[in-house]
Amino acid sequence: QVRLVESGGGLVQAGDSLRLSCAVSGLTLPDAAMGWFRQAPGKTREFVVGINSIGGMNYADSVKGRFTISRDHAKNTVFLEMNTLKPEDTAVYSCAAVRPRKRTAIPQGRNEYDYWGQGTQVTVSS
Repeated sequence: QVRLVESGGGLVQAGDSLRLSCAVSGLTLPDAAMGWFRQAPGKTREFVVGINSIGGMNYADSVKGRFTISRDHAKNTVFLEMNTLKPEDTAVYSCAAVRPRKRTAIPQGRNEYDYWGQGTQVTVSS
């Protein structure tokens, strides 16, 4: 059974940093494409960043240069380092996983992922 558990959210001020973690069980990272999504109140869930099974990455334009995704295979955990946070980054952040057909694939659509965590709230005050 695949399970994803996020942690690290919180309330911060604009300009601050946070690091989110997504602990994965039942699936090893070299076999998976992983993604981070976020959903703000009243908005649809949107793609933030993805990483494929060989380390390729794809970032949403809104977070390029501020957010960094990384993986620790020993801990089977994916991280999202978020710097220079803005109030518009406020959302519930969720990690997602899929066993892709192609190792180079970095899915960006919500429907392309099979497994989801419960989400962690990030609130950025101005």
